[in-house]
Amino acid sequence: MRKLLPFLLISLVAFIFLGRLVYLQLIDDSYKEVALEFSTKKVYDYPQRGYIFDRNGELLVANQPAYDVMAVPLDVEPFDTIAFAEILNISPERLKNQLRKAWVYSPRLPYIITPQLTKKEYAYLQEQLHKYDGFYIQKRQLRDYQTNSGANFLGYIAEVNQRDLDRNPYYQSGELIGRQGVESQYEEILRGTRGVKYYQRDNFNRNIGSYENGVFDTIPKKGKDLTLTIDLALQAYGEKLMQNKWGGIVALEPETGEILALVSAPSYDPDDLVGRKRSRNYTKMWYDSISKPLFDRGLQAMYPPGSPFKVFTGLAALQEGVVGLNEKFSCYGGYSYGRSDRMGCHAHASPVEMISGIAYSCNSYFAQVYRRTIEKFETAPIGIEAWSKHMKSFGFGNFLGYDLKVGRKGRIPDSTYYNSAYKFKWYATATLSNAIGQGEIETTPIQLANAIAAVANRGWFYRPHILKEIDGSAIKDSVYTVKNKTTIDEKYFEPVIDGMHDVYKYGTARYLQVEGIEICGKTGTAENFTRIDGERKQLTDHSIFVAFAPKDNPKIALAVFVENGGFGARYAGKIASLMVEKYLKGNISRTDLENWILTHSLEEEYAKPYSGEEFKINQ
Repeated sequence: MRKLLPFLLISLVAFIFLGRLVYLQLIDDSYKEVALEFSTKKVYDYPQRGYIFDRNGELLVANQPAYDVMAVPLDVEPFDTIAFAEILNISPERLKNQLRKAWVYSPRLPYIITPQLTKKEYAYLQEQLHKYDGFYIQKRQLRDYQTNSGANFLGYIAEVNQRDLDRNPYYQSGELIGRQGVESQYEEILRGTRGVKYYQRDNFNRNIGSYENGVFDTIPKKGKDLTLTIDLALQAYGEKLMQNKWGGIVALEPETGEILALVSAPSYDPDDLVGRKRSRNYTKMWYDSISKPLFDRGLQAMYPPGSPFKVFTGLAALQEGVVGLNEKFSCYGGYSYGRSDRMGCHAHASPVEMISGIAYSCNSYFAQVYRRTIEKFETAPIGIEAWSKHMKSFGFGNFLGYDLKVGRKGRIPDSTYYNSAYKFKWYATATLSNAIGQGEIETTPIQLANAIAAVANRGWFYRPHILKEIDGSAIKDSVYTVKNKTTIDEKYFEPVIDGMHDVYKYGTARYLQVEGIEICGKTGTAENFTRIDGERKQLTDHSIFVAFAPKDNPKIALAVFVENGGFGARYAGKIASLMVEKYLKGNISRTDLENWILTHSLEEEYAKPYSGEEFKINQ
């Protein structure tokens, strides 16, 4: 037995080694990747990013080639850094710094040294690159904008940062990712799938051909094309009308919730954030704390809605049964309440009921019906809760849930808000400014446009959205195809809509009529305050206008805000009428209105010393 023991031990060890070898060769491939890492070189083949079109098939965003200079640190041989830096058109210090970063990132993985060379730069470099071991060219796709409009919702692409790499293992250093707007929201759809090619390396780390005849290679898969709900012609026209003005325009298709135009002014040319000039231009815009071109006013700016809010004050009063349609109220230049408080009103015919109250925009009428709405209930806190619920059912005071990443909630105050603000018993008169869209109410342009779309629909809305199709197939997300119903019964909308129609017939927008189109609208003039050296100052009012058209079976609803633009019909009303005509007719008949808007600027208004501080408060 002792004679057999050594033989048995040797056989056992041999069997263990043989079994382990079989396991490693046939079953466990965990070392395959390691072996592949040392014996091969991976070169990625990046796909074309998906194209972006407008609702009419107009191409908005395509692709153009660019060339990155890459390096694998272990493959880099000693070289003349000054000469190579001159070829790359960068400083020797930057070249050395990038190589240091490459070593820290990984000695064996490629790292970007200089991104996004032009065709001309690439052609010159290609003739010299053979002198510099370890460096190679990686072809990429940059965005090629076919329009100079829509930068605020299109977004841009930029190199991934460390946070992106930590959050998503798909990306590698030097890759590009969508930032802001559609590029960010639909990144995974647009980016496609990269391909990879493996090259065999010898013991001197030189490429000696395709690895395993390309059996492990994959081809890139192009990103999917997106069709947006945006109408490019309307978008471009809105941006043209808003030149030399600050503010936002949001236009929706009421029957679908599709965003037709999303204008933020001032804005920028999307091509400014393409290629190597992107960093310089972005930094400049980021530090512009006055005009804020990167700030999307259509989605993020919060303003008091002003007189357009009277539409919702009236609807809540009708729903609560506190006012009759034909019940008239006198207006003597305003409404007095409390011991010495008074809400002023402009001159107009008196007395007024609901329809003419909307047409003439009577502060006194809506102050009284609002007060009745709150005082219908046992206490003011209970009344304000009922009123707040009605307002929030139109999408005010919360995120709408649209498919873009930025936005603001706005504010619809409730009893909690006022209990905290006053610390003692309060009454309806303490909140009376809410009746006319002032006081504590704040809305974004998209919220107000959506609420007006709900009025146009007689009590319901679809959530606003900007994506229409993916590779030609319509989106089927239930978030955007389920109706959101307001708390107001359908029967109460018609008289309010009649009042909005009369705004154009004989009311505050009677000079803004468009022949052949029945427009329903509402002017707004929102008071504008700021603090200068600790003292509250009143600035030039904001100009606001909401509209939808045609009156029956409406095709467009919109909200226009022009900061410091004065009364509602002066700037916002003209712009709204022109936008409606442009969309429904395709041309402009009121060229006098158009010329006035195009030749009038508010730049001097914004240049006043307080304007920058005033805008910071609006944020």
